[in-house]
Amino acid sequence: MKYLIPASWLSGVERAVDSESFLNLCDFLDRERTDGRSVFPEERNIFRAFDHVPPSQVRVVILGQDPYHGENQAIGLSFAVPNDLKPKPPSLINILRELRSDLGVQIDEHHSDLTGWAKQGVLLLNTVLSVRAHEPLSHQNQGWEDFTDEVLRHLNDQKQKIVFVLWGGHAQKKRKLLQSKHHEIIETPHPSPLSAYRGFFGSKVFSRINRCLQESDINPIDWTRITEP
Repeated sequence: MKYLIPASWLSGVERAVDSESFLNLCDFLDRERTDGRSVFPEERNIFRAFDHVPPSQVRVVILGQDPYHGENQAIGLSFAVPNDLKPKPPSLINILRELRSDLGVQIDEHHSDLTGWAKQGVLLLNTVLSVRAHEPLSHQNQGWEDFTDEVLRHLNDQKQKIVFVLWGGHAQKKRKLLQSKHHEIIETPHPSPLSAYRGFFGSKVFSRINRCLQESDINPIDWTRITEP
């Protein structure tokens, strides 16, 4: 899978990619497919989040748990699904609901691939980057955590200010990796139906992100740009 990682990222995460943990992860994914199991997202999209923004241009990291496990949902950007997918996953519906409540942004129901955010410097990352069909967290503890930890360490070392948004317990365990004082960290419950009412709704996370950026004279994210033509 190493060849799928963009060159702009590879040098910063090469230690993880060359590790025994990553080799074991690749073997595990090969076995999953050889055994006839469906794995999401498609292999070509596993590192898609990194395709849209190099490390030096990351302004925001939204960190989730693992990809959607339903058919035709996961596209390699955390919380995103294809624009034409119906129905939308509940977590994404809740994200757009909070966006509307926070900023008064009404999003067309067909806009859901979040590429517009990614191309503005929002890294849409999960702690685990693949999943077996219909089995949430089925690929945890197989090596992905070592890789995404290295991604976060690399981002922690970036000179520009980054706002790290940790949604849910799996993401919040990564806070210990983010020690540089010029970054900002925002934590909220996960937007899933199980936890959205425990503090995700009403968190005003999108306006808080932009306020953190503007305080450092960084252009805010245009959250209305959900998708790109």
